[in-house]
Amino acid sequence: MVSSHGQGRSAEGVDAFLERHWSKPLPPQGAPPDHFSPREASLSPQSCAECHAEQHRDWSGSLHSRTMDKGILWQARVLPSDQVKRCLDCHAPLAEQKALLAQSLGWPEAPQDPPPEYVSPDLHRQGLVCAACHVRAHQRFGPPPGPGRPAGDTPGLPHDGFVASAAFADSRFCASCHQFPEDGPALNGKLLENTLNEWRASRHAREGRQCQTCHMPDRRHEWKGIHDPGMVRQALSAGIRTEAEAAGRVRVRAEIRNTGAGHYFPTYLVPRVRLQLVAEGGAGGERHVLDEAIVSRETDIWLSEEYSDTRLAPDAAQKLEGLLPEIGSTEWRLYVQVDVAPKEHYERMFAGVLNDSEVKLDRETRTILAAALAEARNTRYVLRLGERALTHGIAN
Repeated sequence: MVSSHGQGRSAEGVDAFLERHWSKPLPPQGAPPDHFSPREASLSPQSCAECHAEQHRDWSGSLHSRTMDKGILWQARVLPSDQVKRCLDCHAPLAEQKALLAQSLGWPEAPQDPPPEYVSPDLHRQGLVCAACHVRAHQRFGPPPGPGRPAGDTPGLPHDGFVASAAFADSRFCASCHQFPEDGPALNGKLLENTLNEWRASRHAREGRQCQTCHMPDRRHEWKGIHDPGMVRQALSAGIRTEAEAAGRVRVRAEIRNTGAGHYFPTYLVPRVRLQLVAEGGAGGERHVLDEAIVSRETDIWLSEEYSDTRLAPDAAQKLEGLLPEIGSTEWRLYVQVDVAPKEHYERMFAGVLNDSEVKLDRETRTILAAALAEARNTRYVLRLGERALTHGIAN
């Protein structure tokens, strides 16, 4: 194998690299080279942190480190193993992770032998670990090195250096988990996960902004999305204007536009966002909701029926409007309130299962599910956009 300075694998096209790199299910790593130290051979993120502390710190706070949280663990305990394995292709894709989970759940097909030394006993609980993207057959892969960083074939690097590929800075790298195939699960003729295609149809793709541009700025391993208020502010822009009408009434109009996300807002069907056009004023500072709208793709909890799809495509807008109340106030604070429930679908699903007397769960599974529901509800947050003052009929 030729490393990053050569013309071997590192020079192959992105599509060819990704087809090989994300061939599912991922094969086991196999035995590490004899000269590897235990740390070099380890698949544990904690071992990676010895040299990549910043990346590990970012990953530890990201959703990628929590892809095997309670919300999927309770399902792994009740669903058929074949179905769980398909989920693990993204949630814990390493073959070694799947083997550990199979052993912990007592699946008949679980390996009988204990895991090799380079596999930590809790690897299956750590989610999308570093090795899932960066290690194949104990060879390390990554993006071309940045300024001042050593090339992959620099002598003396740990684990024999690394193979560089431009694929790590390409949106297609993320498609393995964030884009269903054309024959994948769909409702109303629309794939349940269609993020790459949404991006391809947007101006963001034409202008050269990749997934990594927004979700991995400066190569940070945080992958922030709708769970983060800052990312929502980056995605949405809001403008509010007022117009005088007859009899001294004032009409307020707001436009909330998806200017920052290179895909639908939200791209997946789990979140639910409520937009409210709010006026605060009057002698007591009363709060008045002039108009509101839901932005989401709403389905039943078992994904068998789609009720509505009001998501915002890139550069699309949701408009709200209403009249200020006739309460004699001449000073108002106008804004758009954004109520974000990042896991609203899971909230409904988890609560539905817990409350369904026909669903039989053992005590431990029920405890895990109840904790998953609480965690899902705790992800909700509220923010304001487009705030402005209105004094004596004049917007400031």
